[in-house]
Amino acid sequence: MSIQITGLSSINGPLVVLDHVTGASYDEVVELILENGTTRTGRIVQIEGDRVVVQVFEGTNGLSLTNTRTRLTGKPMELALSPEMLGRIFSGAGKPIDGLGEVYGADYRDINGKPLNPVAREYPRNYIRTGISSIDGLMTLIRGQKLPIFSGSGMSHNKLAAQLVCQSQLSDDSDEKFAIVFAAMGVNNDVADYFKRVFEESGVLENVVMFLNLANDPIIERILAPRCALTAAEYLAYEHGMNILVIMTDMTSYAEALREFSSSKGEIPGRKGYPGYLYSDLASMYERAGIVKGGTGSVTQIPILTMPNDDITHPVPDLTGYITEGQIVLDRALDQRGIYPPVSVLPSLSRLMKDGIGEGFTRADHGDVANQLFASYARVQDARALGSVIGEEELSASDKAYLVFGREFEQHFISQDSGENRTIQDTLELGWDLLSLLPRSELSRMDAALVEKNYNPDRAKRFRSDR
Repeated sequence: MSIQITGLSSINGPLVVLDHVTGASYDEVVELILENGTTRTGRIVQIEGDRVVVQVFEGTNGLSLTNTRTRLTGKPMELALSPEMLGRIFSGAGKPIDGLGEVYGADYRDINGKPLNPVAREYPRNYIRTGISSIDGLMTLIRGQKLPIFSGSGMSHNKLAAQLVCQSQLSDDSDEKFAIVFAAMGVNNDVADYFKRVFEESGVLENVVMFLNLANDPIIERILAPRCALTAAEYLAYEHGMNILVIMTDMTSYAEALREFSSSKGEIPGRKGYPGYLYSDLASMYERAGIVKGGTGSVTQIPILTMPNDDITHPVPDLTGYITEGQIVLDRALDQRGIYPPVSVLPSLSRLMKDGIGEGFTRADHGDVANQLFASYARVQDARALGSVIGEEELSASDKAYLVFGREFEQHFISQDSGENRTIQDTLELGWDLLSLLPRSELSRMDAALVEKNYNPDRAKRFRSDR
C-alpha cells in the first residue's frame, strides 16, 4: 500500500523535506504530483526520525509547499531490463531518448545492484582485445577486471573511449557473446553527438547500450547513470551469458555531482570538499565487475576520469587507484606532441595481466616481450636525462641506441591511428621489430633461446627507412 502526503516542509535546491512521515525507506522512489497534475520522480536520500529528505530528479522549479502531493511507492528505483536494450540510447535515469519508444522490461531490478558473494567470484583469466598496442601489449585488459584510464582536461580520452567501443572484442577465435555498455556523464551536446555519430558510422551501435547524461541535465541523473549502466551490464552478463565491457566517462563529473549533492544536504565535507564516503561510493560501483563461477558471462569495467590539474593524487584518481586493478595513465606531453593515444607507459599497469596472457591466451612470448619493452623504455628515460646534461653527442653507443629505440617506440608502438585495429600478433611482432633496434646484449629480460629465435637487426630496417 502506497502512502500519500500533501504539502512540503521546505525546498532547498534539488531537495525537498517532508515532516511527520512514517514507514519510509532509504532510497525509496517517490512521486511528486504538482498542482497542474504533472508528476515528477524523486528518491529518499536521508531519514531523520519522521523527517524525510527527497531528491527530485527533474528539479524543484514550480513545486508548491502547500499543494504538492507526494506518494511513497514502497520500492527503490528500478530499471526495465530486456535484451532489446542493445542498440538503444537512454538518459542517465534510464529513460529512452532515441525516439524508438519504451523498453518493455522482461525484468526490473534495483539500480543499486546486489553484491557478489566473494566465494562465488571466479578469478579473471581471458583477455579482451582493444586493438590498441600500448594497452594490449603492455597493460592487457582481462575479462572481469576494472582498469581505469586517468586522463586530463582537454586530452583525447573521448576519442580513445570511442575507439575502445568500436574495436574491443574477445580473442579472435572466440565464439562467445560480447557487447558494450557505454555511460557518458556530464558531457556537452557536441561530445554526445560525436559518440552517437562514431558508433553509428562504425556499425557497432546495435551491439551497444548507451546511457547519456548531458552537462545541462539534473545532477541526480549523473549520479544514477553509472548505476543504470552497471545494472544493464549485470543483467546481460548473468542472465544472458554475455561478456560485457562497461565504459564510463567521466567519473570526475560523477564525483563532482556527488560533492554538490552532499553539500546541498549539509554533510561535513572531506578532502577537496568531497564527501567522506566517496571511497565507499566509488567502490560500490567498481566492485560490480567480475565473473560468477559456473556462469558464462562477465562484467569488465573501464572507468575514465580526468585528473584536475593533471594531479594523480587528487581524491578521485587516488581513491580509484586503491579500488581498481591497475590504471592506464595518459600523458599531456605525448598528447602535445601529437602522439595518439598518449599512453604514459611507465606509470601504467594491469595487475591481472600476468594471468591472462601467454600460451593458451595470447602468445607464449607475450610476457617476455612486455617485460623487455618496459625495461628498455625505462632506460630511454635515463638516457634522455643524461643527454640533457652532457649532450647527446657524449652518450655511449648503447645510450644512443636507446634514444633511437625510444623515439621509434613512441612513434610506432604507442602512437597509432584512431581507426587502426591491431591484432595481438601485430602488436607482438611490432614489439620484436623495435627491440631489434637495440644491441642483442641489452635484451636481458628474456630467455636466450627466445632472443635467438626472434631477434634480427634486419627487422628494424623499416624504422631506419622511416626517418
